[in-house]
Amino acid sequence: MLTSLSIKNYALIDNLQVDFNNGFSIITGETGAGKSILLGGLSLVLGKRADLNSLKDTTQKCIIEAVFEVSDYKLEALFESEDFDYESQTIIRREILPSGKSRAFVNDSPVNLNSLQLLGERLIDIHSQHQTLQLTNNEFQFQVIDALAKNDLSLQAYQSELKVYKKLQKELNELLVFQAEAIKEHDYNSFLLKELTEANLVDGELEALEEEYETLNNMEGIKETLSEAYQLLSDEQIGALSTLTSLKNAFQKLSAMSSKYEDLFNRANSSFIEMDDVFSEVNTLQESLDADPQRLEAVDSKLKTLHDLMQKHVAGNIAELIEVRDKLEEKVAVTENLDETIAKKQREIDVQTEKLNTLAETIHNNRVEAIPGLKGQLETILADLGMPNAQFNMDVSLGDTFLSNGKDELSFLFSANKGGNFNELKKAASGGELSRIMLAIKSILSKYIQLPTIMFDEIDTGVSGEISNKMGDIMLQMSKTMQVFSITHLPQIAAKGHSHFKVFKEDVNDVTQTNLVKLNHDERVVEIAQMLGGIEMSSSAIAHAKELLN
Repeated sequence: MLTSLSIKNYALIDNLQVDFNNGFSIITGETGAGKSILLGGLSLVLGKRADLNSLKDTTQKCIIEAVFEVSDYKLEALFESEDFDYESQTIIRREILPSGKSRAFVNDSPVNLNSLQLLGERLIDIHSQHQTLQLTNNEFQFQVIDALAKNDLSLQAYQSELKVYKKLQKELNELLVFQAEAIKEHDYNSFLLKELTEANLVDGELEALEEEYETLNNMEGIKETLSEAYQLLSDEQIGALSTLTSLKNAFQKLSAMSSKYEDLFNRANSSFIEMDDVFSEVNTLQESLDADPQRLEAVDSKLKTLHDLMQKHVAGNIAELIEVRDKLEEKVAVTENLDETIAKKQREIDVQTEKLNTLAETIHNNRVEAIPGLKGQLETILADLGMPNAQFNMDVSLGDTFLSNGKDELSFLFSANKGGNFNELKKAASGGELSRIMLAIKSILSKYIQLPTIMFDEIDTGVSGEISNKMGDIMLQMSKTMQVFSITHLPQIAAKGHSHFKVFKEDVNDVTQTNLVKLNHDERVVEIAQMLGGIEMSSSAIAHAKELLN
């Protein structure tokens, strides 16, 4: 419930602070006194867009603050999803700066307007005549029926399963699109994969093949060089081994004469051993070298294949080619297994469809059972509100499409006159009749669900005294379970309120201001008497006002 409202520097309001009680509150005032300004300020707190024209003094900021008691509204989940700080006494503040910039806060934490609007819808329902068009909206009509059908848990389960269904459908569509594209590329990808697979790629192979190619391609030169080395090592006259043998023998003789030559002998001997090993390896290499034109051709062919593949796939080495091959394997495998993947996804969708159909049927059956009760209550209330011949024809039929609230198609028809044809509400009911129908619906809903604070803005326009008395009774009855405000020009309704506030204009220092005050009993008598008979109150008007209040 709304417990207090503070408005500073807004339109004709300089500084207004008012506290509200639970129950039925009345707001009255002459036409043009500023009731619409009050509603405008309250709408800003609930997330309405603001502009610089809202400021009374354009050099100062406008501040509107409302305090709500929300402990009975079950808003914890909303606060959590929107990242608000939850407090049972929640304070919403809206500021409009002279620059035109607007800021909003929930419990002193900044919030965006979309989040504030979501919260505002759960706190106050401001109902004016133009909002009766909501009645003609199929979604709202379903909400009314579902409240009486107690479909809340079934609808939650259905909407949860519907999310899964839509996710599966999206995945299936993506698979089908992918399959259509993949089929086009499958033959080409298979060809590329075959090329890479037949190349028998081995990481590091390129370097080994290039080295082998150089050896095979330069076989004659290598043989010639090894032969020359063999001669340089083995020649009896000038060969390195012959020379080192003579040098070793000379140092051996010297070391026998003196130990100081022993190191020279050891070093010469070591060189001889090393060179002898070189000679043995050269000899072995010479014997192992044979020209192999076929192997050279095979290596050359493999290198050409690898270089062509690297160029085709813009790869820098064999490792990158292997990565390309593996990715192609995945693509080809996915394409080849796609039919089974799609079939599996379709089976999942079939299971989900069955779940949704079961829930949709439960929701449908509950609605069918609830409709006669809703129809009867509406027609009874409207008869009291001066529409004795009002009749409704409501019907739900299961369709083929999964909608956000089931599979039902709703026919919600109305006839205001006896023997009249049934038609859609927007065609069959006048503005005044729509207002009374909306009041009847809200009064019925208040018995089944916890409605937010509701503010009826001149819903009684154009109705007679007796009907207005009935409307007042309905709003008073609603106020037993919720906070109800009524902005009214009718004394019969004004007298039924638990609290009475008056909106008025006054001139302060030659500046017109709008204000709001709570009336005591005597002030209410005067206000209602003036509503009955005008500013010049007669004694009969005063007596009538006291009678209404009592």
